[in-house]
Amino acid sequence: MTRALTVRQPWAAAIAYAGKTIENRVQRWSYRGPVLIHSGKAIDRAAKQHPPLAAVVRGLQLDQRAVVAVARITDCHPDDGECTPWSAAGHYHYVLADVTPLPLPVPHLRGALGLWTPPVELVDRVRMQLDDATTARLFGEEAGPC
Repeated sequence: MTRALTVRQPWAAAIAYAGKTIENRVQRWSYRGPVLIHSGKAIDRAAKQHPPLAAVVRGLQLDQRAVVAVARITDCHPDDGECTPWSAAGHYHYVLADVTPLPLPVPHLRGALGLWTPPVELVDRVRMQLDDATTARLFGEEAGPC
């Protein structure tokens, strides 16, 4: 089953367009598999203090309340030092693979804290924007809990 993850802007844009392949969270989940990257309604104003972010998202449209990308959660590890410039100390680092930005963000007004189960209609609208190879890579063999 596909999950969704609400991420504040500009972090969602960094995942979609800037090579942010680590998502930092304080909680640990066992889920591995496809995940819709949903941009929330809030903007993280303090994010501009993160140097890699400021350099790459300047000029990007920061869509809110929409699915902006799809990826796969492939791994999670506790903070073991700075594994990438995107990692945060004291958090679990979720590894995102096959990050694919959507050509058109898919509006969805309600997100949730943590991983959440998106409505089938939302997943279908996202999948319609992906070619067959990308759909097979991301959704072909959906992984469940580890």
